[in-house]
Amino acid sequence: MERLLRRCRLRNRLLRECLAEGLGVFVLILFGCGSVAQVTTTHEEKGHYLSINLGFALGVTFGVFVSRGVSGAHLNPAVTLSLCALGRHPWTKLPFYVFFQILGAFLGAATVALLYYDAIQAYGGGVLTVSGPTATAGIFSTYPADYLSLWGGIVDQVIGTAALLLCVLALGDKRNTPLPDGMQPMMVGAVVLVIGISMGSNCGYAINPARDLGPRLFTYISGWGADVFRAGGGWWWVPLVAPCAGALLGTLMYELAVEVHHHPPEGPEELQTSCEEATEVKTSLELERGGRDGNKFSCKM
Repeated sequence: MERLLRRCRLRNRLLRECLAEGLGVFVLILFGCGSVAQVTTTHEEKGHYLSINLGFALGVTFGVFVSRGVSGAHLNPAVTLSLCALGRHPWTKLPFYVFFQILGAFLGAATVALLYYDAIQAYGGGVLTVSGPTATAGIFSTYPADYLSLWGGIVDQVIGTAALLLCVLALGDKRNTPLPDGMQPMMVGAVVLVIGISMGSNCGYAINPARDLGPRLFTYISGWGADVFRAGGGWWWVPLVAPCAGALLGTLMYELAVEVHHHPPEGPEELQTSCEEATEVKTSLELERGGRDGNKFSCKM
């Protein structure tokens, strides 16, 4: 078995990172959309809105644990875009990360649909619908509330994703309040949880283009049809564009308000100079102490 696994080992670093991203998003969708499916198809008898919040929060947490050691666990094209804008991630990797994030979300949605196939069919009476009292497309992707305007939805996604990036950057800022290494995924999940609790009623807090587009493409080809793109007045593009704008806004807010004001870390030359100065001071003190001890010894003799 070990030999077989060795043969499966990939040498291409980018491919390893992309597979880790895809698997991390797969875990996110499996637990997140799986919780929506359970709440929806049981008519909220086996879960409520908070169950969905917890499902996505824990899905993010374990998705980060799955992929962070290989790819950094972006799990979100808006996060990858922001890190590229900060110069912390190569722009050349952006399209590959985004593709595998969407692919992971697509496969996660397919797995949830397989898992809840009978329940979805029973709930919808054998009909797959996007809107109405027995709609099931909302299990997989986000759709706006009836009262929400298009601009209201854009504002919702911009603010929600800005809050996400602001908090995520703070959690990763070692010069602010450094966290123990294993705590970061749990705190990122907590950020998603509080966003869902406080900003979820308007349109389902997508705050992640891959989380919305991948499952939407799955529903499009799996029986729900083109209505998944028509519903909500052509809502589908809002969870793609607005989170990217919000992520850049949140990144700018944190950088200008906090990170840019940190004292710059000492460079190698400054550290070397400080070490040399400390050594000289220590040597002087030892010589001075040795001289005093010698004088005392002479007096006693």
